[in-house]
Amino acid sequence: MNRTRSQILAFEKKWAVPAGVATLLAVVLLLGSNFANQVHGTGDAEVLRSTYEHKGSVTLTGILQTLGFVLLALPLFYLFRADQARSPRVRSQLIGLVLIAPLFLAVSSALTIGIRHEAADQFVNGTPKSSLSITEVKGECAEELKEKGAEDFAEKYEPKSGETASAACERTKVEDNRAEHATSEASLAALVSGLGLAGGLGLIAVFIYVGLWAFRTGLLSRFWGTLGMVSGVAFILGPLIVVTLAWLVYLGFLLVGRVPGGKPPAWAAGEAIPWPTPGEKAAAELQPEEGEVIDADAIDVDAVEEEPLPNGNGTPPDAGGAPRKRKRRDP
Repeated sequence: MNRTRSQILAFEKKWAVPAGVATLLAVVLLLGSNFANQVHGTGDAEVLRSTYEHKGSVTLTGILQTLGFVLLALPLFYLFRADQARSPRVRSQLIGLVLIAPLFLAVSSALTIGIRHEAADQFVNGTPKSSLSITEVKGECAEELKEKGAEDFAEKYEPKSGETASAACERTKVEDNRAEHATSEASLAALVSGLGLAGGLGLIAVFIYVGLWAFRTGLLSRFWGTLGMVSGVAFILGPLIVVTLAWLVYLGFLLVGRVPGGKPPAWAAGEAIPWPTPGEKAAAELQPEEGEVIDADAIDVDAVEEEPLPNGNGTPPDAGGAPRKRKRRDP
């Protein structure tokens, strides 16, 4: 159903501030989940031991991530509707993906809390067994010792009292294998993995699509529209998530009307006002302003400085007869 310009502007005015606040709060929650996470470790076994010791941290981290992803659905939905209102080429069928992708990640984060608790309990209690044979473990450690050298090998596998570095390596590999089984065999592990994968890929597509059309319709500048598209990929690349968070911070302040220069004109117009390309911008600068006319008669000919003529004295070679002789001065 087509909406009138007044209906579009009324909807966007009503939900602009809530969507902007939800965006900024989502950033705070996702950042807070990183600070709340106290789990550490270099191997699967160390991570599960740390998880067992910091169960409260695991729960808090999961809750913050869940709430952050839920809130993220609102600004993405809002920006998609704004794109759609300004271009009939925006596919309305993708509205489901815009909502489902962050919600899949929210459900995955919530279920992960239980899975991590279950895996840690199973590992510490010694329930999962290693699938590696003694021969396989010894062979892997011997190969790694050969590749790393004795010094680096001993530094990686710190032996306990009365234990050699090779024995520490064998023990670590067996424990990591047990921890891996504890995590993969936890109930709902497959469901959580599927939801996380589907949500992550879906969110990449949403960021790219919404950012692309926000730029095409003039809702975002060329820079911020492109950064929005990049943010989807950056979201799943670990440290580069800071790019995604920076774009979300800008979007949040844009929606609440707190960015320098205000919102782009397309927001107030209720219709697409595409940004000019560099070529169009350069051509516009070369065009004379409206009402500006170049009057050739207005040029002051007398004010033009006369250039010397070829004979060097400012008169034509054949003007006024023969040139006048100069009187020679005696020294």
